[in-house]
Amino acid sequence: MWSLICAIAPVAWGSNYFVTHEYLPPGAPLYGAAIRALPAGLLLLVISRRLPRGAWWWRSLLLGALNVGAFFVLIYLSAQLLPTSVASTIMASSPVVMMLIAWGLLAERPRVLTAVGAAVGIAGVWLMLFRGTQAVDWRGVAASVAAMLMSSLGYVLTKKWGRDVDVLASTSWQLVAGGVLLLPFAVAFEGAPPALDAPAAWGFGYVTVVATALAFAAWFSALRRLSAATVGLVGLLNPVTGVLLGTAVAGEGLTAAQATGIALVLAGVLAGQVRRSAGTASAAGPRVSSGPPRPRWPRAASATAPAGCSPPRGS
Repeated sequence: MWSLICAIAPVAWGSNYFVTHEYLPPGAPLYGAAIRALPAGLLLLVISRRLPRGAWWWRSLLLGALNVGAFFVLIYLSAQLLPTSVASTIMASSPVVMMLIAWGLLAERPRVLTAVGAAVGIAGVWLMLFRGTQAVDWRGVAASVAAMLMSSLGYVLTKKWGRDVDVLASTSWQLVAGGVLLLPFAVAFEGAPPALDAPAAWGFGYVTVVATALAFAAWFSALRRLSAATVGLVGLLNPVTGVLLGTAVAGEGLTAAQATGIALVLAGVLAGQVRRSAGTASAAGPRVSSGPPRPRWPRAASATAPAGCSPPRGS
């Protein structure tokens, strides 16, 4: 079940590409990221009704930069400087990086089948998006690698630190912190906020509520209950959603290479789910009974008790 909940996030993020391209104003990526993150965080903050305490003030700022603020900016830069196939393939390596970071920080030992699933999924993303030999700007590669490394570390740290706080609350703190960190840079580099017409307002509403608030809440909720490697593999559904939306909504044709790539990605994701339940149960510790303990009555004395041995008092 938690894998399905986790899938809400990459599917919503995949649809975000289409909504952004079709409805949101171009040329204002910093404002776009801030408008996306800040209202979503405030919405979850109203629902959770909890403010950070103690170490969670600086943790929220750090995670807000890793998972939201700096991540959104680097993703925009890589999209501007790199072909989609190159940028998406670099980001698709996130499951491997999350697996290794979680091994070091959380002692989540990677499984061979999960590693194979990650390799198959990355190959599927490359096959799905590859468009032949294209020029590669190494500045874009650096931005894409930095975004992938930062978000992978941020997700694992969220899993490590978030065990003692409400998931909606910690998600809201990250989004608010990321939005606040973005606003000064948006004002400095982009001037006044962009004007929004009705389609853009509806687009931002979808991006804020579905592709940010709901998506991040589902992602971090699943991350608490599944291994980091499994969650990272489910994240490969992001580019699959983008390709399928382009086919279904924008009327783009689906090539044989894309269909094969989608099949490989799905196979890789499914490989990460095999025997997951057993591993999760063992990591969670022994099961605890939900009801009160059953009374244990003293056993009656055995009819064959040795001579001189009387039954315990009260039996």
